[in-house]
Amino acid sequence: MDIEAVRTFVTVVDTGQFQEAAVDLRISQQAVSKRVAGLERALGVTLFVRTARGARPTLDGQAFLPHAREVLRAVERAAASVRPGDRMLRVDVLHRRIAPALAVRGFYQAHPGTDLDVVTLADAHVAGAAEAVRAGEVDATFRAVPAGALPEGIGAERVLDDPLQLLVGPRHPLASARSLAPADLAGHRIWIPGIKRGTEWAAYYDELAEDFGLRIDAVGPDFGTEALMDSIADSAALATLVGSRDRRWPTAHDLRRIPVVGPTPVYPHTFLYRTDNPHPVLAALRGYLVRVRPEPPADVWTPVWARAMS
Repeated sequence: MDIEAVRTFVTVVDTGQFQEAAVDLRISQQAVSKRVAGLERALGVTLFVRTARGARPTLDGQAFLPHAREVLRAVERAAASVRPGDRMLRVDVLHRRIAPALAVRGFYQAHPGTDLDVVTLADAHVAGAAEAVRAGEVDATFRAVPAGALPEGIGAERVLDDPLQLLVGPRHPLASARSLAPADLAGHRIWIPGIKRGTEWAAYYDELAEDFGLRIDAVGPDFGTEALMDSIADSAALATLVGSRDRRWPTAHDLRRIPVVGPTPVYPHTFLYRTDNPHPVLAALRGYLVRVRPEPPADVWTPVWARAMS
């Protein structure tokens, strides 16, 4: 069924005249007549009786009218669900308890009532995430971005360098340290299950391990954050790396967070968005992230491939 023909039918009913409907729709009277005639052929009924004073719906037209209005309302709801400015801003935050999610939460707290849809793309590496932004599946995402790796039309701003910390249980030999250099972690088993080959975080940890002689172990299934924290808490040998702003575990685990400095490895979160996206909340979120962007440590370490701070 032709939606514009249905819209024309409703407009003729509301105005009572084909000519007035043409004015409202900004088309010719002939076009109005053609649309109505096409709809009548499709339905197999006559929708209007023409009189000297205009047009009035037949009994079939009266029966069809409430359904036609509902069709138009449904079409508008469908369009509004994806139209920038009418729908919620969709932002991929990788994980709901790490730094990007907390940054978006801070934006919402500063702008209460803002329409936000916080999502996590399943297993999307930077290329997949950028394509999701380009295609409009999400409005923005946070990724570590290799220089020159983005398609045309995708903007990028490095908004958050999150320093890494070593996370250990109370029986670990490094548990009492106030801070550690990356080289101090050599010889200790750093367990980060779930690292997927081909992703930017796999490339990040590969280079970190190579530069400082670390043993980063991704062996074993990823049973989730709770299981990882249980293992770390109960072990005198296992450790893992987390972002300084991560909030992933209950205090009952008695885990110790130890800053890694000299140099300070940071995970470089870059905010990706489509440059022609007119959603009003996108501009506000970008501005907020730039304003509250923390100063990176003076001795930052990042992979050589990471996009520089804009």
